[in-house]
Amino acid sequence: MGTEDQRGRITIDLFSTLDGVQQAPGGPEEDPSDGFRFGGWQAPLNDPAVGEWVMAGMDGMDALLLGRRTYDIFAGYWPQHTTGDAEGVIGRLFDRIPKYVASRGTPRLDWQGSMLLGPDLLAEVDALRDKHRSVHVIGSIDFARTLFDAQLFDELRLWVYPVVLGAGKSLFHDGTVPASLRLLGPAETSPDGVVQLRYAPNGEPSVGDMTAD
Repeated sequence: MGTEDQRGRITIDLFSTLDGVQQAPGGPEEDPSDGFRFGGWQAPLNDPAVGEWVMAGMDGMDALLLGRRTYDIFAGYWPQHTTGDAEGVIGRLFDRIPKYVASRGTPRLDWQGSMLLGPDLLAEVDALRDKHRSVHVIGSIDFARTLFDAQLFDELRLWVYPVVLGAGKSLFHDGTVPASLRLLGPAETSPDGVVQLRYAPNGEPSVGDMTAD
């Protein structure tokens, strides 16, 4: 890879409620910070169509880019789930590809293929585009916020579930850098009401006056 149009892509993948909460979809202990009491909200809404979308979105993935908390969760789960069908396919993929971790500390990274990013985080993330075709940021809300605010991503992929929680961490927080997004394709809706949305960065928001003649 070398020229701009040959560089790899960075995709941010997030499961989201209708009111924009992305905190701890997978389980009660995933992220109980700030007293969050709905950890595991995605589990009762296990939608086969979402599994198909997720698998399709992983086609060509050749690196993971994770925050520390998500890395610890993945490292404690996926290396033990590398057999079987759909879950085994994901487990084998995650186990095989490089895993880059953003952390303010110096954690032990025992999972094979794991590397700690250095202090010049944004520069190192951007450089991954010259090493890989398809880098995915999964979960890792705090880290995803940093990338979103720097507009250092190529695709934001949201799976929006028909549930409202009223509180919890969101990619779009107080102080989020204003930005517009461009829809990359038609929204897809599952029979259970989950919507897949795919967006690309599209510069700063523009304004107008709908009352003008």
